[in-house]
Amino acid sequence: MAIQTPVYLFTGFLEGGKTHIIQESMEDKKFNSGEKTLIIQCEEGIDEFDLSRFWGKNVYLETVENEEEFTKEYLTELSKKHKLDRVIIEYNGMWQMKTLYENLPDHWGIYQEMMFADASTFISYNANMRQLMVDKLLNAEMVVLNRTPEKIDKEEIHRIVRGISRRAAITYDYPDGHVEYDEIEDPLPFDLNADVVNIEDGDYALFYRDLSEEMDKYEGKVIRFKGIVAKDSSMGDKSVLAGRHVMTCCADDIAFHPLVCIFEEKTALKTRDWAILTGKIKIEKHKLYRGEGPVLYVTKTEFAVPPAQEVATFY
Repeated sequence: MAIQTPVYLFTGFLEGGKTHIIQESMEDKKFNSGEKTLIIQCEEGIDEFDLSRFWGKNVYLETVENEEEFTKEYLTELSKKHKLDRVIIEYNGMWQMKTLYENLPDHWGIYQEMMFADASTFISYNANMRQLMVDKLLNAEMVVLNRTPEKIDKEEIHRIVRGISRRAAITYDYPDGHVEYDEIEDPLPFDLNADVVNIEDGDYALFYRDLSEEMDKYEGKVIRFKGIVAKDSSMGDKSVLAGRHVMTCCADDIAFHPLVCIFEEKTALKTRDWAILTGKIKIEKHKLYRGEGPVLYVTKTEFAVPPAQEVATFY
């Protein structure tokens, strides 16, 4: 297998501090020890790169002004133009992440994805540009809040981030240079150590996200949840899909997030039935997952009425 060129991805909105942190990183010998580095800048803020201050001279800067120009063909040409050890992308906060993910050359791999934002505008950006905020937070490994004022609603920021991602680290960078880390406890609303882990109707979205991000900790757990059924003829008469439609930020992104459910005998459940299912989860390969995923081996089935809110959300 060919070695991939690592990509360091800096996302977030204008004036969030992306250019500044890239400049600092490239001046630091611990990060930049002379590697052949391509920086792709997709938006220009107040700060500008000063390449003369970068340690080492193997740095190339390219700009992409329009989202339509961010194509696999163009990026592949840049890769051929420069002999690279790594790539840094300062991505435009108004562009969809899907454009980036779908157009990275095959031999480029995202090594680290970080989101940067101005702490004083983070909450208002979420209120006014919720879909773009979700888009940037969804796969971020770290969220850095720059220019943090002394009085900041960390509980609200924590709630916003955790409503989208449970794995992203949250960091506050203050004007005086000191850094603080989000240490707010974030317990799950259900007990994973219970003999039967009961998922309440209002917790399905959070349950499914946690299951998707940390499947291994659910191996062998007995789960009970309410879901709507979808039958797939290719699965036979002893299997169905059951889960909930989940909305992350708006009606446009509602999607069905089910589990593969396998019964000991032929099931009478049919598409659009609501049921409460109890069973043991095994993490194993299944064709509908195109790899490994959670498979529920059902031990009990109860017909049910739809929940008060049929579409599951994180709030």
